[in-house]
Amino acid sequence: MARLQTELSPSSSNWKLILAGQIAFLPTGILQTLLGPMLPILIARWAMNDTQAGNLFLVQFLASLAGVQLSGVLLARWGYRPAFLLGLLLMASGVATIYMGSLALGLASVATYGLGLGLIVPSDNLLIAEIGSQSGASASTGSRASAVSLLNFFWGVGAVFCSLMVAWTAAHKLLPFFLGAVALFLLLLAFAVRNLPFPAAAKSAEPTAAWRELAKSPAIWIFAAIFFLYPGAETAVGGWVGSYVARLGSHGLEIASMMPAFFYSTLTVGRALGTAFLRHFSEGRVLRAGYAAGAAGIALMLWAPSLAGVIGGALITGLSFSTLYPITVARLSERFGVAARSIGAVMFSLASVGPAVIPWMVGVISHSTGSLRAGLLLPLGAAVVLFLIHLFEW
Repeated sequence: MARLQTELSPSSSNWKLILAGQIAFLPTGILQTLLGPMLPILIARWAMNDTQAGNLFLVQFLASLAGVQLSGVLLARWGYRPAFLLGLLLMASGVATIYMGSLALGLASVATYGLGLGLIVPSDNLLIAEIGSQSGASASTGSRASAVSLLNFFWGVGAVFCSLMVAWTAAHKLLPFFLGAVALFLLLLAFAVRNLPFPAAAKSAEPTAAWRELAKSPAIWIFAAIFFLYPGAETAVGGWVGSYVARLGSHGLEIASMMPAFFYSTLTVGRALGTAFLRHFSEGRVLRAGYAAGAAGIALMLWAPSLAGVIGGALITGLSFSTLYPITVARLSERFGVAARSIGAVMFSLASVGPAVIPWMVGVISHSTGSLRAGLLLPLGAAVVLFLIHLFEW
């Protein structure tokens, strides 16, 4: 892999970029998980079946896929600033309009903020991985993983806050005000960070390696599988657990809308502790244990005879999943360096395809079989496959 040189801002300014990235991931966590707590509400509001409900996930993440592709172009040619600002503005537009009218308008709104998420998620992850490695004692995978884990802690705070606020504001007829407040926050954030010293476009002293050469590496294909399966499994669990609980018995929409908060709360706590945790355990052991425990948690959630068991399964799954994605992003950045900006466009595209396909397939399977439990076997299978992948060193 060719060595790439990039012009970064002075280290004294890095903290401003890190803070901006962390703050941006709060509303990112809200919007990326918004469909989960809102799904029972939207199903009732728009009289959707499970296939139609699954289409919301499909639209969000296909739009996100387009955003990821656009981010690759923007990062390569103009650096981080355009992708970052445009992502914030699109997210604000989408969340402001999702609850205003019909299903058609809702789909357009989901597509708009999905496009913004596709710009923000890879840009912010790669930005923090680059800066984090330089701010730490060394450019090791561990320092990158710690930085990305802390970034995704803020994402988790947004995800938990989303579930709680959707449940509370829906119960008090204030849901449109919550969505409008998120949109306003995004607009103010875009204005505040517009002049920060973002890293410039990467300039290469040598031609980058051809994709035909990269495709010969087994690691590329393993990364591709992980970036497809893990985000898809996480989104499927967080997105459908509320609807799953709503069908178990006499649990109301308020309880169902709060269910994703249990999953995302332990996901967030695990990421907050990830920096210290990764100092004492090897990444390989964390990955293997995480996927094994995650599969066990999903299984408990699906076969528990009571609401308490479902909540326990969601808590276990969230905690088990907490550091897995940050480690994967850090490994990608460590292995390919600044070239991860362009390679990352492909990987983060797959990280959009997975959350589009797997939650959508959960809805399709549920509708065709009449059992949401049958649909949720899909993320369980994904967790098992990911565990098997990480049994080997690559």
